[in-house]
Amino acid sequence: MKKITVLSGKGGVGKSSITASLAVLLAKKKKIVVADCDVDAPNLALVLGLKDKDFTKWEKVQTSEKAVVIKSKEIDCERIEDVCYFNAISCKNKKVIIDKLLCEGCGACELIDPKGAIKLVKVNNGKIGFGETRYGFKIASGQLKIGESGTGKIVTLVRMKAQQIAKQENAETILVDAAAGIGCPVIASVVGSDYVIAVTEPTPSAFSDLGRALSVVRNFGIKAGIVINRHDINKPFTKKIENFAKKEGIQVLGKIPYDKRFVDALVHLRPVVVYDGSFDKIFLEILNKIMV
Repeated sequence: MKKITVLSGKGGVGKSSITASLAVLLAKKKKIVVADCDVDAPNLALVLGLKDKDFTKWEKVQTSEKAVVIKSKEIDCERIEDVCYFNAISCKNKKVIIDKLLCEGCGACELIDPKGAIKLVKVNNGKIGFGETRYGFKIASGQLKIGESGTGKIVTLVRMKAQQIAKQENAETILVDAAAGIGCPVIASVVGSDYVIAVTEPTPSAFSDLGRALSVVRNFGIKAGIVINRHDINKPFTKKIENFAKKEGIQVLGKIPYDKRFVDALVHLRPVVVYDGSFDKIFLEILNKIMV
């Protein structure tokens, strides 16, 4: 089973749109499962025409902890308040108040509390689910609750769900849509991948973030290729990215032009290759380079 992860250092460069089109075309050749591991802001399902209610099943998950007060009268208010680095604890009228949105579950308050008046407890910080797209393949996805932490662990659960579905479906490939950036959810998405597609665009911020994302991939020893989206908005900068790829020994898998039909496709909740078949050639060329 082959695992391909699509990432981008910078957000908003078209990563999820590109993943959706690659998935639709790849599904015509192979049995696949897709996983939306951008759990802070999952939208791959939307591009594929699925809303929350269209998913077969959603399950609550508990991958983080929060501090709760067990015995308020036995707490040394000032000491507990001072030890909280995240300012989640305050004292009013000798009572401890914990702000659940600020609490990171670090456990410092529980550690210095000798009487066991504060405990860390598991909280429902998100959900994972799966469903079937109109294009004949299944999708696993996850969502982090607003204000909660634990994205990396939820990403791992989404990946495990995708692998479980893939085994049940005898799928040959898992296509993962990772989060933007280089943080914990990206690392959790990339680990165990056979190949990484790095999506970028010809702008200074996207190019800078591309280098950082590829450094993460390089640490795992995973082969990667670059897709330059909206390549024609700044052709000199596109050339700069191509020169960088050549210097680093990284293949440029494809260049996608700026086109309003991408926006129109998103408005209609369709991958662009479904909305307009003339884009098939660009995405098939990308697939042919990575599926050899």
